Amino acid sequence: MVVMKFGGTSVGTASAMRQAMQIVAGESRKAAPLVVLSACSGMTNLLIGIAEASGESRLEEAMSMASRLREHHSQLVSELITDDVRRNSVLERVQGYADELEMLIKGVHIVGELTPRTFDVFCSFGELLSTTIFAAALEDRGHSCRWVDVRKVMITDRNFGTARPLEDVCEKQVSGIIKPVLDEGTIVVTQGFIGATEDGKTTTMGRGGSDFTAALLGLWLPSEGIQIWTDVDGVMTCDPRIVPEARSIRVLTFSEAAELAYLGAKVLHPDTIAPAVKRNIPVYVLNSHMPEAKGTVITNDPAILEGMSYGGLVKSIAVKKGQCIVNFRSNRMLGRHGFLIDFFNVFAMAGVSVEMISTSEVSVSLTVSDTKAVDGIASRLSEMGEVELEHNVATVSVVGDNLRMSRGVSGRIFSALKDVNVRMISQGASEINVGFVVEEHDVPRALQNLHHEFFTDESTCGILDRPSTTPER
Repeated sequence: MVVMKFGGTSVGTASAMRQAMQIVAGESRKAAPLVVLSACSGMTNLLIGIAEASGESRLEEAMSMASRLREHHSQLVSELITDDVRRNSVLERVQGYADELEMLIKGVHIVGELTPRTFDVFCSFGELLSTTIFAAALEDRGHSCRWVDVRKVMITDRNFGTARPLEDVCEKQVSGIIKPVLDEGTIVVTQGFIGATEDGKTTTMGRGGSDFTAALLGLWLPSEGIQIWTDVDGVMTCDPRIVPEARSIRVLTFSEAAELAYLGAKVLHPDTIAPAVKRNIPVYVLNSHMPEAKGTVITNDPAILEGMSYGGLVKSIAVKKGQCIVNFRSNRMLGRHGFLIDFFNVFAMAGVSVEMISTSEVSVSLTVSDTKAVDGIASRLSEMGEVELEHNVATVSVVGDNLRMSRGVSGRIFSALKDVNVRMISQGASEINVGFVVEEHDVPRALQNLHHEFFTDESTCGILDRPSTTPER
């Protein structure tokens, strides 16, 4: 049994849903899968807009956006479900969700306040709608399928917006609610991203939380594999929008994949890998628009790594734009115990995560996401020393197992960057990552030069592949 997670672009239109259903049907010939869906592409952003408009008493705008959401999902039902009785039943459920959303809009408008708890309720409608339609469409095609409200299973704490599961409770719920249905050969369709507190209040697990949901459910069942279906041919050697020559990577270790996810690779959520590592469950990153492509398998299984010619010094190059360098200098740092505790406490109190860091005896340079919080941080740090901000920069990370222990790799990296202005370097904290910062306008040149250096000669990297056959899983 496997867990199959489909992202927003894989269920965003009627044709995309048909393709996803065909993939699920193929998997169900072996064993009934657990299917986890995101909201249809664009719907979560639309719901966020509805929530914000409601909280700011822009009632007409919020209701107009809600009408768009209602029309999109009603149209999906009309296109996907042929049986008249089933179609009318599903349309009634869709209209019920849409009516509930409009009532919520009016309630927030009247109160004039959008709380984190209410915001999570707004965001939950996307997954509830997509899964309702998908499950009914599978049944319409003759498949044994059951829709499950994940809020009965994914029991979380009360940190609305960034909720985390109560794992012991969740595992018990999965064993009692989902596993028996799968064991009887029935496909289960449920939601990613959302959960509920022990007293039934809807929560969300943050953007990208659907991948995390799928991995957790795969751990608790447990499953034989976790499939992440998206719109690209697995994890790529680089962002193909910047480097058209980028290729899919056939195999990655868990540590490489986790590092890439954290460092900006969009295809995986950073939390996805940890649950899979606990039971060494392989994670497959696959293309729902081209299911015959091989995709990427993420595992620590030596047999799989060896069988797929795992090798190559560098596996991928990740980039994260929208960063800001904070340069700090103070002679008070020299020989003073505890100074850095006070320094980093400024970032902690602002709720800002530090991305990359480089230090000396009297100075610290680090990167953070370039948000409104940066100015407030700079103001507080100026009471401790000299502060300089560099906006419009990006972090670039070269990732590969045992990279730090490989002779000559830094020379190759910075030789490739000889015509790029490198603003900051960070190496040593991770054995599999060499990171540096460049100005955003230099990102295309940096990535293209690095990709040419490490991936032009495929004989040195047996992990690259073109889509051609069904993924080995």
